Amino acid sequence: MRRGINSFLVVCMILWQGSVTNIHAQMQDSLLMLSESQYLAIIRNFHPYLQQAGLAVKQAKAAVRESRGAFDPVLGTGFERKTFDDKLYYSYFNPEITIPTWYGIELFGGAEEVLGDRVTPEKTMGQSSYLGISVPLGKDLVLDKRRAVLRQSRVILQQTRAEQRNMANDLIQEALVAYWNWVKQYQVYRILKQAVEVNADRYRYIRIEAEQGLRAAIDTTEALTQLQQFQLSESEAGLAFLNAGLELSNFLWLDEKDVFAWSNRIIPDTTWVNEQGWITEIPALDEFVTSARMEHPKLQSYRYKLDVLDIEKRLKFQSLLPKMDLKYNLINKGYNALNKVDGAFLQNNYKFGFDFQMPLFLRQGRGAYQQSLIKIRQSNLELDQVQWEIENKIRNYYNELMALRNQINIYENAYRNYQRLFRAEELRFKIGESTLFLLNSRENKMLEAQQKLLDLKTKWYKSQAGLLWAGGRLGIPVLDTE
Repeated sequence: MRRGINSFLVVCMILWQGSVTNIHAQMQDSLLMLSESQYLAIIRNFHPYLQQAGLAVKQAKAAVRESRGAFDPVLGTGFERKTFDDKLYYSYFNPEITIPTWYGIELFGGAEEVLGDRVTPEKTMGQSSYLGISVPLGKDLVLDKRRAVLRQSRVILQQTRAEQRNMANDLIQEALVAYWNWVKQYQVYRILKQAVEVNADRYRYIRIEAEQGLRAAIDTTEALTQLQQFQLSESEAGLAFLNAGLELSNFLWLDEKDVFAWSNRIIPDTTWVNEQGWITEIPALDEFVTSARMEHPKLQSYRYKLDVLDIEKRLKFQSLLPKMDLKYNLINKGYNALNKVDGAFLQNNYKFGFDFQMPLFLRQGRGAYQQSLIKIRQSNLELDQVQWEIENKIRNYYNELMALRNQINIYENAYRNYQRLFRAEELRFKIGESTLFLLNSRENKMLEAQQKLLDLKTKWYKSQAGLLWAGGRLGIPVLDTE
């Protein structure tokens, strides 16, 4: 898909070199059509905001990898030697490997070589080896910092993906508003341009008849005034169309860093005028609301945030527990700790230890735990408020769509009636039974109705995009995997 879009853009860039300032001249040149699907495809592939969101997802994945590093086995060694006056005081050599596990238990093993004349008494002379285990019995047994950080980083990755979808949802909604505003301005310009052509022909016709004495000279002034009014409106519509295109170009980029070179010869897809999307059945309001509660990326982001805070709360609770660590080493001579193990593990050749620590007042632990509870309460309140706002936005756009559907149906009938009145008046004018003033009045009413109908239709498409945005359905799916 990206290759196809790039080819499309390259062709467009070749054709769009140089800007044309006269919109009448532009309409004589070859035009390039930009449909809604092409427009959205360019945004989704190249807009820098979405590229930044994608980088944020990659950064979150890197954070997951970093937190997993806390469970990597660690290989280390220590070596120390002292000699003085040709005497070997001591020589210590101690390679060791430590293997953390998910449940807070650590396995370790190593070897020792102790030599010298002045070795500390607790050292074992010669070569020895050991296998050991360290088990937390109180604090850090259920959850420790390493596990908490890894769990939080995994949740933050999901939260970042939800934020990416939410950013895309907001951006595409803004882009669609700009697109349909551009479409409307183009259609208004086309209507007025056609009106100018029709009135220019009418003015020439009336001027010829006035010169022949078949019409009053004042009719020439009446026709010219109408033509000039439409020419002014056409110029204003042309300027609005050009400015709407520049606003649209703010959303178009190339290759994440180069802006899209806008050309005034780009026009929107006009096939939508014949489509009747407002006639299609719209799902029930409850379906939109229920779907948004479950799938809206903004709400999902808040829920992931609550998951992160819940992990933090569980970790803070560990501060209320006493720290009790049990350590056991199986020791043997030589470099094979399991060689010739005699008897039970607590009878011979072992090293055993127990550490206990507990603050008397637990003020630090209680304060940290209370803060985590307050953060969760605050986030729940914020989630409830955001969810309520989203549901009301859905209801607002849904009601607007229903109202616009009825208004479009009414105004389509009204526009057809204005067309009939104008054509009848035009026929009467040609046979001399009507005046130019009445004909111009009928024409103005018909064009006003046509522009009003166009405005209602573009509002419907904007509201449709707004409903999908309010429900969180415009965001692009995240395709990357962990």
